[in-house]
Amino acid sequence: MENNNQGTNRFIYTYSAKEQAEIQRIREKYTSPTGGEDKMARLRRLDARVTGTAQAVALAFGVVGVLILGFGMSLCLTELGAIFGTHKVAALLVGSAVGVIGGVIAALAYPTYNATTKRLRARYGPEILRLTEELMR
Repeated sequence: MENNNQGTNRFIYTYSAKEQAEIQRIREKYTSPTGGEDKMARLRRLDARVTGTAQAVALAFGVVGVLILGFGMSLCLTELGAIFGTHKVAALLVGSAVGVIGGVIAALAYPTYNATTKRLRARYGPEILRLTEELMR
């Protein structure tokens, strides 16, 4: 607070550039975005939804497949079969079958990614194309 010659009190605030930038970031959270920014943000969000969803589905297939493959390997290579009460040859056969199933599931991760991407591009493609046409004008 500073006292001037007329005897009235007034407040004088000074902000640094760093504070101004922080204030601007906070202010942008509460103001409505402009049309161009909103469309660009929507375009980015739709594109990320297509690729992100396909990646998540493929990753889930891969992880589950590798875990099943590992379980099959552990049946073949360890005494885990004895814990389940099976004979060593039976554990080897069951472990091999489980391992092959897990390998197939893991191998399906990439085709699943392609199929999911294709399906989501068909679903969100018209909206993405419409937004790109509007933004390119």
